Amino acid sequence: MRRKTSLAAATLATGAMLLAGCGEGGGPGGGGGRISNDEIVLGVLNDQSGVYADLSGKNSVEAVKMAVEDFKAKHGNDAVTKNIEVITADHQNKPDIANSKAQEMYDRQHADVILDVPTSSAALAVASQAAAKKKLFIDIGAATTALTGAQCNKYTFHYAYDTYMLAHGTGTTVTQQGGKDWYIVYPDYAFGQDMEKSFSTAIQAGGGRVVAKDPTPFPNDNFSTFLLKAPTLKPKPQVLGTMQAGGDLVNLVKQYNEFKLRDKGLQLAVGLMFITDIHSLGPDAFAGTTFTDAWYWNYDRQNRAWADKFKPRTGTRPSFAHAANYSAAMQYLEAVQRAGTDNGDDIVKQLEGHQFSDFFARNGKIRAEDHRMIHDAYLAQVKPKSQVHEDWDYEKIIKTIPADQAFKPLLQNTCKMS
Repeated sequence: MRRKTSLAAATLATGAMLLAGCGEGGGPGGGGGRISNDEIVLGVLNDQSGVYADLSGKNSVEAVKMAVEDFKAKHGNDAVTKNIEVITADHQNKPDIANSKAQEMYDRQHADVILDVPTSSAALAVASQAAAKKKLFIDIGAATTALTGAQCNKYTFHYAYDTYMLAHGTGTTVTQQGGKDWYIVYPDYAFGQDMEKSFSTAIQAGGGRVVAKDPTPFPNDNFSTFLLKAPTLKPKPQVLGTMQAGGDLVNLVKQYNEFKLRDKGLQLAVGLMFITDIHSLGPDAFAGTTFTDAWYWNYDRQNRAWADKFKPRTGTRPSFAHAANYSAAMQYLEAVQRAGTDNGDDIVKQLEGHQFSDFFARNGKIRAEDHRMIHDAYLAQVKPKSQVHEDWDYEKIIKTIPADQAFKPLLQNTCKMS
């Protein structure tokens, strides 16, 4: 009797192991058995308490959750797994914290992909972890071209924008429109340094010159030293090019207006601007400013339809970072669905060369050579308050920059994919 019981128990245990191996998921490639732990884990790592919290932050986490819900609704019982979790952490814009949080997400929380990561120095730290762990990292929030250049790697993808896109949209246009002499101020870390180089190159190519440039502390709430210096420079610059972003940009523009630098003949050119920045000070603070945008919520019906779903969940209209986080999460999940597995190498193969169009990325393509996702970008201008007839509708799109012109050509890239 005891021997029969033991045999029965062994048979049941074997059956249980087989069922556990099958998992609950459906979809291609044999279903959930090829999904590690029968669960996909998406990590959102970003600034949730500092200068970049409004432009991305917790609302980007909500955008990723929206993507998960829409993916499940689309695929239903055919989804590669029903178990999809979104985890999140605040990197406080510090590369050492980003590095440790990424390691924890990959190792302890079993993240299959990390998304967002504004602050270029933090993004580069996470990219190193992704390469070491052989897991995916899709950056949305950082701008440095090093992610797809000198520090590119097999497991890192760059999604929404970069310094080349910003400089060759705004820098070139403002210079060609007559703003020939520039004074550039930039935050003194990887993003700002890359922005200064990209803008200087674009300005010079457009026939302009940079008469002076200064690094500023990051983060910073007092730019008076640099702003008061601007009108005294010889030759006097026509354009103040600010490379700050988020809360730093808001502080600088507030002080630019307080010192009435526009009245002193200094045009403002903003390297990177989010709709949340305009909302913080009101459109008149930026009225007439030309800048390059990766996406705008009220550009067309497709964009607005998603923005209308986003607003009840967050109380705000989305920035391009929010929209891009949704899009990147969806593209990752669809790649897993096609592959039938969350294995990093297999997902890389699915993403490389993939072409698509969604509400965020028009004419989107993920270049296999450097993992830069190219898409149409937009030259925009801030409306004066008198032309704003709906809250948050602050932008006028001047022109579309085609995907193949918006980003750095492959021939100019230094990426050596390993």
